[in-house]
Amino acid sequence: MKIGNKIRTWIFVFLTLIAMALCGIRLMKLQIVQGEEFLEKSKSSALGTQTIKAARGEIVDSKGVAIVRNKVGFNVIVEKAFFPKDLQEQNEIILKLAKMLEADGVQWVESIPITKTTPYEYLENRDKDIATMRDDNHLRLAVYATADDCIAELIKKYKIADSYTDEEKRIIAGIRYEMLLKDFSVNNRYTFAEDVPMNTVAKIKELSYNFPGVDIVEEAIRVYEQGDILPHEIGTVGPIYAEEYKELKDKGYGYNDVIGKSGIEKAMEDYLRGKDGTRQITISNGEVTSVEVTKEAVPGNTVQLTVDSKFQTKLQQILEDHINWLHTQEKGRNAYAGAVVVLNVKTGAVLGMVNYPTYNINDYISNYSEVASREHQPLLNRAIDGLYRPGSTFKTVTATASMNEGIVTGEDTVVCNHVYTFYPDIAPKCLGWHGAVNVVKALQVSCNIYFYDVGRRLGIDKLTEYAGMYGLGQDLGFELGGAQGYLACPDTFDRFGMDWTPGQVLQAAIGQSEIAVSPLQMAVQAMTLANRGVRYKPYIVDSIHTYNMEETIKKTEPEIASKIDIKYPKLYDYIEQGMILASESLTGEYSLSDLPYKVAIKTGTPQRTAEKTDSAFIGYYPVGNPEIAFAGIVEEGEYSKYMIRKIIDAYYGYDEVKAAETTAQTQNSGQPAETSAQTQAQTENAGNGQSQPAAETTFVQGAQINEDD
Repeated sequence: MKIGNKIRTWIFVFLTLIAMALCGIRLMKLQIVQGEEFLEKSKSSALGTQTIKAARGEIVDSKGVAIVRNKVGFNVIVEKAFFPKDLQEQNEIILKLAKMLEADGVQWVESIPITKTTPYEYLENRDKDIATMRDDNHLRLAVYATADDCIAELIKKYKIADSYTDEEKRIIAGIRYEMLLKDFSVNNRYTFAEDVPMNTVAKIKELSYNFPGVDIVEEAIRVYEQGDILPHEIGTVGPIYAEEYKELKDKGYGYNDVIGKSGIEKAMEDYLRGKDGTRQITISNGEVTSVEVTKEAVPGNTVQLTVDSKFQTKLQQILEDHINWLHTQEKGRNAYAGAVVVLNVKTGAVLGMVNYPTYNINDYISNYSEVASREHQPLLNRAIDGLYRPGSTFKTVTATASMNEGIVTGEDTVVCNHVYTFYPDIAPKCLGWHGAVNVVKALQVSCNIYFYDVGRRLGIDKLTEYAGMYGLGQDLGFELGGAQGYLACPDTFDRFGMDWTPGQVLQAAIGQSEIAVSPLQMAVQAMTLANRGVRYKPYIVDSIHTYNMEETIKKTEPEIASKIDIKYPKLYDYIEQGMILASESLTGEYSLSDLPYKVAIKTGTPQRTAEKTDSAFIGYYPVGNPEIAFAGIVEEGEYSKYMIRKIIDAYYGYDEVKAAETTAQTQNSGQPAETSAQTQAQTENAGNGQSQPAAETTFVQGAQINEDD
């Protein structure tokens, strides 16, 4: 019995060992021999989530006319779930697709900062992109790696075969890098090309068997419908860079998203950006078994601006025509740039904002380097970022401060004998001999001596204080920002390492010395004059609406930024009268005297350098019930005041009524039409939709205007 029990025990142990051995062999086969196969299957048996891109909100003008819109276009995409797993098969598809697009004249998406031909070199002005490419999250190369090193690493990393030509290797490498940059994965498809034509779409669909993983999707394409309307202010969108993504990923942005880079596109990003949707992809044994939309995409909001694109176009032409006309004149023929801003007096809304030189956003997008390399910095938004001495336009500030602080009354006079002799060691001059002048006459003829004297008595602290209340040298709180500039005062001189002397207050009082303001600030100054000391915050976004403008989400309300405490009741009566008289100096086609209502202006010729001057103006219209305030500057120009009549005509439609009447009369008589000043005023009055009779104006014959203006 004992022997039998032992035999049975040994047999049981033996069988157990055999079973364990067989299990071990099977386990070893699963883990080692077939491990890679099962690992691949386990990876492919999963759920993937893809983003459905939301359309970006549109940008429209004050009348609802599209400036930036979306159109349905066709994008070529690659989806990882359907793409071959073999790198060399992928390379073949990438090259075939690129060559097909090239044959159709379609450019695929590529941002690698390396030249397209050997010897490879880094592209200029792409330092950030080069650093990103070499960093640990991408190619993991040393900071001294050359462009050749980067291409070689991409060839090695993605097994780009030697059988390809150098050109073909570069094409594949560039696209491979873009895929790497955009985090191409099951959850993140890759956009190969955007807005491809229908013939290309048809080819890809027809030859789809050659392009596994490649598909065509209909998506919203950003279209700059009026690329020459407010290009500086509209701005652009662009890809998210690595340094931005670290911050933006927490806000729900992905590598493939675009974001506003400048202008309205950037300032209104939170409104323009839509809410992406999602779709869920089920993958089983390497095959996609189902696709389900789990969240619908919601388009962004539409931004409506305060600017009428029709008026903006006219305003741009007025500035451009003036500078081109100056090129035919003896004085001002070196003019090369400028800006004009028009504001709504009652709200602070921007009605027009133009720069010269300018550009078209579509040209900027298609060929940035060419646009950026044009003469005289066309990409600079001179209207808000350009800084200039205001010259004699500043005299309205000096007049305000000196009367309001009790230095002079509106009737007090200062004798102008051409040279100011208060300080024995300096003798600043006026360009005229005006005799005894009060503030009205001083503004009319732009007498330097008057403002030297009242400015000296006022003192720089008060002068600077009032300039700030007018918005000069201040942060205006404008949606698009803008240069703050600075005012002529001891603090500014100290900042620049210069010595402040008593004589500097004289120059500051006439808008010279170390003062720098923007055309927008000058327009705000004009608006504040029109409002008799009330300054509104300027703005260019009128309202925010749902995508189809069916519902208003937000409306910009006028906001008072500051008020001048009026201590001298007749203060603005005197200033306005001086500005009206200044307007009546213009004659001929530039005359402001035959408009339906009076105009208040102040002009200036500020020093740009010791030898060069600019030409500037500010003003508002109509006097009595002002609606528009305006300012402009022409760099190294002259006669900028000649644009004022055209600006008013363009805004109120007087030019269109006048042109229509002239055409009608010419057709009726066969002769060019001539209209009297009264008939013209009535015609223009009708064009403005007003029922009031034309205002009576008085033209001052032979008014002595300071040549400084």
